Amino acid sequence: MRVSALVVARDEEARLPACLASLGWADEVVVVLDRSSDGSAALARAAGAVVLEGAWPLEGARRNAGIAACAGPWVLEVDADERVPPELAADIRRTIATSPHAFHRVRVDNHVGGRLILHGWGGSFGTTLKPILFRKGAKHWRAQRVHPGLDWTGTEGERLTAHGLHHELDRDVSDMLRRLDRYSSAKAADLLAAGDIGTLPSNLRRLVSRFFKCLIGRKGWKEGGWGVLIALCAGLFPLLSHLKARLEPERHRD
Repeated sequence: MRVSALVVARDEEARLPACLASLGWADEVVVVLDRSSDGSAALARAAGAVVLEGAWPLEGARRNAGIAACAGPWVLEVDADERVPPELAADIRRTIATSPHAFHRVRVDNHVGGRLILHGWGGSFGTTLKPILFRKGAKHWRAQRVHPGLDWTGTEGERLTAHGLHHELDRDVSDMLRRLDRYSSAKAADLLAAGDIGTLPSNLRRLVSRFFKCLIGRKGWKEGGWGVLIALCAGLFPLLSHLKARLEPERHRD
């Protein structure tokens, strides 16, 4: 059974080569480059990938374009900061050979500064399980800028948890905080486009509930200070998004 590996990126020439090298087992690699101005396109073509270049303001639209460009009946969707270990590649091959289902979730191993952090992820700031292996036509991203919703056709199959996707999520604390800033700015634009930015009290409640869910419910306390930082970022994400949309709408409105 053929599988297409899809990579969606923007100016990722530093991390793209390692990602592509980990996808050599796939029958096809498709790289979608959104408004990239670095050497990503040349690197991808040199690695034998199909390259699709363009400008997509919405994350959902660019990912849907990438899925449409894939030729295989199965698609594995990864990011430039992710690597597929050989053991996971073998699990994927075995799964799609017999699966009657439309999609499967895959374990994600998140690293920050080279440190594997297993606990505490959540609240739209990180996940340990993603639905990235699917039949073409089964997955459709919604029209949003950050963490767009998904529409599925078909049933979910077994989860691939024996081996995880290697994810170099953040380089350090400052990189994590920059990611929070990017995510909340994109979310503010989504809120303004939807015409509903929420309320300050509701987002203050979300800060508290998300913080304790990540720190206690998702066992972030096991990671020490990193768990506290992740829980804080997860809680701040909706509040900062609301405040940016409320206080600086002219900066985030299309």
